[in-house]
Amino acid sequence: MSRFWKITLIVVVVIVLAVVGMRLLHKPGGPASGKGKDATPVPVTVVPVVKQNVPVYLTALGTVQALNTVTVNPQVGGKLLSLDFIEGKPVKKGEVLAQIDPRTYQASYDQALAKRSQDQALLATAQSNYQRSQNPKYSQYVAKMDLVTQQNTVTQYQAAVAADNAAIRDAKVQLDYTTIRSPIDGLAGIRGVDPGNVVTTGTAIVTLTQLHPIYVMFSLPEQNLDMVRRAAQGATPLQVTALDRVDAHPIASGGVLKVIDNQIDVTTGTFRLKSQFDNAQSQLWPGQFVNVRLLVNTVDGGLVIPAQAVQRGPDGDYVYQVQGDNTVKMQPVVVAGEVGDSHVMIGSGLKVGDQVVTEGQFRLKPGSKVNPLKPGEVPAAPTAAQLEKAKQKAKGGGRRH
Repeated sequence: MSRFWKITLIVVVVIVLAVVGMRLLHKPGGPASGKGKDATPVPVTVVPVVKQNVPVYLTALGTVQALNTVTVNPQVGGKLLSLDFIEGKPVKKGEVLAQIDPRTYQASYDQALAKRSQDQALLATAQSNYQRSQNPKYSQYVAKMDLVTQQNTVTQYQAAVAADNAAIRDAKVQLDYTTIRSPIDGLAGIRGVDPGNVVTTGTAIVTLTQLHPIYVMFSLPEQNLDMVRRAAQGATPLQVTALDRVDAHPIASGGVLKVIDNQIDVTTGTFRLKSQFDNAQSQLWPGQFVNVRLLVNTVDGGLVIPAQAVQRGPDGDYVYQVQGDNTVKMQPVVVAGEVGDSHVMIGSGLKVGDQVVTEGQFRLKPGSKVNPLKPGEVPAAPTAAQLEKAKQKAKGGGRRH
């Protein structure tokens, strides 16, 4: 075969393939027929844009802090006779925690009592002598110097009795310190010493923590300061919720903001806040890290849609909006914020009642015909007539023209 005929044959084959391809592209049911009136609608899940009051939150990492933490130390030294608390159990204010050997302090107290009795007897004698010397029957026989001396003796013994009373009070305080009592209602920690040891004022017996109520400390960026301060000026305290660090579910609610710190940390550009929780069920524990959610405002009438309806394109966020003829268009939107874990608030681009696609977007393009379904709804099964029509269309599409 000559070179000319080879070239001619190749050209003919190319032309035939091009014609066949064009006919396949334009035949019914082909790839380009998606916008035809006979195109099969794409089933998608559709929800309307709703209006609702949207809470505005600020979030931060927080640390749980006990309302009060007290390390119990003896105020006198001695042999520790007993520990009267159970580690990890609650204790009440005034409850006995430990007992130190009181015998030395009891002896000092008894000695102070005896010394006062002695001085009281001397005072009584001095007062009797002084009063007798002042009696008109004897005053003429008592020298004035002796009378002054007796008066000074009475004053001296009165001072001695007053000093004895002070010594008794001091001895009683020291004796009472041998019984160690809880200064607060709290939870006992792990004991720091065992009975039988000699303790001093520097020995830590146990640490008590007060859990009801309890504080949660957290920090926010300084740009949020004005917003928080304005919100905190209202009559109702700002509400705070503590969330788990792992899956962000609420572990304690009903907290209130108590304090906004009076300065900004120049090294971090943040300011500290203190919130308080009742912690009735002891959900929060001192030293625990939690996520904190502070409610600072509520937007009235915000436009809300499910978060999965929002798609991201090269020009920004958009949604597939269903129009009146059940076709879709790409509608640009501005997301103003998150609403919980599953919804977002729309700042612009939609209005109340607009229908947006939440499931099935991957099969759509602008102008696609859709079969809108409610959440959880499935497409109806095709009828016999529809199946027959589809079968005939398939046969027709398979014939060559």
